[in-house]
Amino acid sequence: MIILLHPRSTKPKNRRFPLAVLSLAAVLEGKDEYAIVDGNADPQPGVTLDKLARGADVTLLAVSVMPGPQMVAAIPLCREFRSKYPRVPIVWGGYFPSLYPDAALNARYVDFVVRGQGEETFLELIEALRTTRRFAGVKGLSFKDDFGLHVHNAERPLRSPNDFPWLPYGRLPNAEKYIMPTFLGKRTVVHQASIGCPFRCTFCGVVPIYKGRQRTEEPKRTAAVLAHLKQKYSIDSVQFYDNNFFLNESHSAELAAAIEPLGLKWWCEGRIDAVLRYSDDTMRLLRKSGATMIFFGAESGSDWVLEQMNKKVNTGQTLCLAERIRKFGIVPEFSFVVGNPKDPERDTFETIRFIRRIKRINPDAEIIVQHYIPTPHPDGMYGEVETKIEFPRTPEEWATERWYNFTTRHDPNVAWLPRRLKHRIDNFEMVVNSRWPTIQDIHLPRWGRAILQGLSGWRYLLGFYGYPKELQWAQRLLALRKPRLESL
Repeated sequence: MIILLHPRSTKPKNRRFPLAVLSLAAVLEGKDEYAIVDGNADPQPGVTLDKLARGADVTLLAVSVMPGPQMVAAIPLCREFRSKYPRVPIVWGGYFPSLYPDAALNARYVDFVVRGQGEETFLELIEALRTTRRFAGVKGLSFKDDFGLHVHNAERPLRSPNDFPWLPYGRLPNAEKYIMPTFLGKRTVVHQASIGCPFRCTFCGVVPIYKGRQRTEEPKRTAAVLAHLKQKYSIDSVQFYDNNFFLNESHSAELAAAIEPLGLKWWCEGRIDAVLRYSDDTMRLLRKSGATMIFFGAESGSDWVLEQMNKKVNTGQTLCLAERIRKFGIVPEFSFVVGNPKDPERDTFETIRFIRRIKRINPDAEIIVQHYIPTPHPDGMYGEVETKIEFPRTPEEWATERWYNFTTRHDPNVAWLPRRLKHRIDNFEMVVNSRWPTIQDIHLPRWGRAILQGLSGWRYLLGFYGYPKELQWAQRLLALRKPRLESL
């Protein structure tokens, strides 16, 4: 048996289909016996792992690992599994080991790392374990040789989702657990219709993994999968987890036309410049097909910063899109990565001023403000910070409070961002998102929204963001109303 482990990464109310392990399950279906263990749905994944390992001949433990909470959850599970079942190989895949393969392999309980798209690499690893035990020819694989040295094999070419089987949703212990209410609808699922991204923004952690490549699922297949989910699970909405959902206008129009009869509302990520080029007819088609909100990486309110990021977008395009998309009834969600390493003061000032311009043009626009945290990058890290940061060398070091806060962007604690400026960014985010509470928080009551808007209105009007204690207290009070929902 092969165990596919998805360590806990979020609160139960936010759990979604574990697409990473489902993708591996899809290529194992009909070939190998396997079991899925998902920490987001299983309150005792360690106990479940132990039961599976004691009841069957386990040949491999495959673990999907994202940076942050999931990586922290993976450590004790893998450490305990290794102590109990030392002969069972453990392989890590996902964003964390793809970005930091040496750090992952420095853990005694990690034998292999699958980098990037994992389906074919995973199958070839299984075959090598059962036969030759020669791993040097498996593309996309990193491993420890007989002397404990790390070997990183060549990259694997990217394949289209069309080349792989449908995900076996029915093999989850209880698929209904993953169909949750969101602002989109009462029964929301997730789907990924493409892999990778063709752009090479220097701040982005996707680029080191996919190297500016993208492969996309055919619209008719996307529509067929969603139709199946609607028929079997009565879904009413979907979140697309693509890094770049809008490949080109003709593809987007074909996809919108294909899913429009399903009557689903949906959310996705897109490029500002790409969507801005779409005709009014295509925009109306997107809205008719259920497009409710689109996430856009605006990143900065300064063109000089966008140029350093290799974003290939300018602030004028962002403002134009904010205005134009409003007439089609689609909510734009603009994300900003604040804290330019060369001039964080100017970047912060100009970005705050720019966000206020967006809000004047389109008050419905949602705003996400993040601190810049660098990741290894083949084109050189944004801000030329290679000499200013040294990444941890083990998962345990990544799991410490300092680096956990870095990964989650709670507190990057980097040399180029002064504490006072970090607080200014955080305070501004609290004020703007209290003045316009997100529609995505379906548990926030109307009176709670009114309180936040009333308390923050004068601050936003006067541009006074410092020490928003009353907003912090109000948000804590509102959060206390939801403990039962958080634990379901």
